[in-house]
Amino acid sequence: MNVTHIIAMAPQGQNGGGSMMSTVIMFGLIILIFYFMILRPQQKRKKEREKLLESVQKGDKVITVGGVHGTVVGLDEKTVLVQIADDVKVKYERSAISTIIRGTEVIGKTS
Repeated sequence: MNVTHIIAMAPQGQNGGGSMMSTVIMFGLIILIFYFMILRPQQKRKKEREKLLESVQKGDKVITVGGVHGTVVGLDEKTVLVQIADDVKVKYERSAISTIIRGTEVIGKTS
C-alpha cells in the first residue's frame, strides 16, 4: 500500500453542521417524549391526589395505606382523626389515606 491509497481511504472532510443539527433535534424529541410520557402524567396524578385529600370530610369512611379502615371524626390542616373502633381514635397524616368512601360510593382511590 502506498500513501495515496491510505489518503483515499481516510474519511473526507465534511461540514459537521448538518449532523450536529440532527443530533440536537433527536435529543429534543427524546426530551419531549420523556416529558409527555412520564413527567406530565405523574404531575397530573399528584394534583388529583392532593385535590382528593383536601376533599376529606367528617363522616367519610377511609382506608389508610397501612390497611386500617375507619371513619373520619375530626380534621386538621395536615391530619385527620379516624375512629377505628368504639372509643378508639387515631390521628393520621392526610397523606396516609389511600381510599375515601362516602356513603356507598368510592370517592377516590389513590395509588
